[in-house]
Amino acid sequence: MERHVEAFLEMLAAERGAARNTLAAYAADLADFAAHARVRGLGPSEAGPETVQSYLQGLSAAGLSARTAARRLSALRQFFRFLAREGVRADDPTELSESPRLPASLPKALSEAEVEALIAGAARLPGRRGMLAVALVELLYVSGLRVSELVSLGAGALRADAPLVAVLGKGGKERLVPVSARAREAAQAARGEPKAPSRWLFPSRASGGHITRQAVGAVLKDAAIAAGLDPERVSPHVLRHSFATHLLGRGADLRSLQLLLGHADIATTQIYTKLLEERLRRLVEEHHPLAAGR
Repeated sequence: MERHVEAFLEMLAAERGAARNTLAAYAADLADFAAHARVRGLGPSEAGPETVQSYLQGLSAAGLSARTAARRLSALRQFFRFLAREGVRADDPTELSESPRLPASLPKALSEAEVEALIAGAARLPGRRGMLAVALVELLYVSGLRVSELVSLGAGALRADAPLVAVLGKGGKERLVPVSARAREAAQAARGEPKAPSRWLFPSRASGGHITRQAVGAVLKDAAIAAGLDPERVSPHVLRHSFATHLLGRGADLRSLQLLLGHADIATTQIYTKLLEERLRRLVEEHHPLAAGR
């Protein structure tokens, strides 16, 4: 192992407290790059931009995933920045290298049947917790609210004569979100009569005066267990994804979905089309009489 690589790994352990597995991963990535540089008669610390670029191109040609290539480039960047900080070299040969474009991760949505089961499971929880669980599931699923938006709903946000609720989203941008009568009734039942006046729809003893995001997550986990679902698959974010996926699957257009979700850029909303395309592809493969393998 080149002494500069060894020094870099020692720095990660001493200054950043890197775990053994992390150090092993860095060592493996740098050893792979060192082998590439060695073919060109260079040590890893001597490599220039051309060597870095040819290395990245080789990763792509070898069929490695964009995520793996991005991780190795990150390791190289940190290594060369360490060398610059230590005065070993004055330049960073990775400076002009672009990180591989990572594929957008697909949302993990529950099926419509699983959402119904989750609501039924929430209703089976005892006492006030059951009423709260039903309200949270109903509100998150019917509106697509972010959990931060839900917990900060005011006491007067849900009125019987106002199916549209004003929500303050990211960047302080306000939008109108429709909430069903069923969800409004569930929320009011869960709120009941607070022991003390509160400005929040779901008051609590937390420092903010309202239910916390962590508390919402914990209630949903309980509902999932009561419903016989894997609690790791259920969260406020999953219900938001389920809202969007099911609307799109039933014919909603992307522009409307963007407005409902409060996305600043429609490109963020378009990720759901990929999920729908994948689902339709599987449907054809599994059921069409002329699909491969039939």
